[in-house]
Amino acid sequence: MSPTSAIVVGAGPGLGAALCRRFLAEGLAVAAVRRSAEGADAVAADTGAHPYPADATDGERVREVFGQVTRELGPPELVVFNAGGFQPGTIRELSAETFEAGLRGTTLAGFNVGQAAAQTLGPRGHGTIIFTGATASVRGGKNFPALAAPKFGLRALAQCLARDLQPEGIHVAHTIVDGQIRNEHRGGRYSEAERGPDALLHPEAIADAYWQLHRQPRNAWTHELDLRPYVEPF
Repeated sequence: MSPTSAIVVGAGPGLGAALCRRFLAEGLAVAAVRRSAEGADAVAADTGAHPYPADATDGERVREVFGQVTRELGPPELVVFNAGGFQPGTIRELSAETFEAGLRGTTLAGFNVGQAAAQTLGPRGHGTIIFTGATASVRGGKNFPALAAPKFGLRALAQCLARDLQPEGIHVAHTIVDGQIRNEHRGGRYSEAERGPDALLHPEAIADAYWQLHRQPRNAWTHELDLRPYVEPF
């Protein structure tokens, strides 16, 4: 069989790195895509993935990376969009530029990755595209307009892609990561020491769920999957 690959866009040191390790363990060559070359190199050195620096808001660069990965690692069968960032603040505090940056870094970047993935996976007639969402994908909150609006848009994009690509054999899924992720926790509402073991989402457990999504038979595909710790209220 010809070698195949996985592409993780937004391969940071928490969930992104865990995804790289999980897919490598399953025998896929993995492309770790991050905005900076230094960041991509760091995750690659830590996980064994191959570094590909790219700003996902640049559609041309994203398409270049997909072409490089196909030539160098093998055609991708699994693509994860895990990128995004935001600046908290109320509507009075946020600037239009900050709000637009959130839309570009999440929704536009997700569109660019989804489009490149569709163009790459489409001719093969199979594969998986997973978009990482959050609590803010379904519920806006105080101080989070620059996160909720982009994540709402990403969720809508995933729904559109699923209806477009599913008949071609391409599985499109959106996850709602509802809670704080261990290793990405930075002064959030609580810690495992305060709430007990497993109060934070473990990135390795999330990565397991992503692999399960990829391995689902097409007669029972999941489109949206909620993931949260047992103590997380919802």
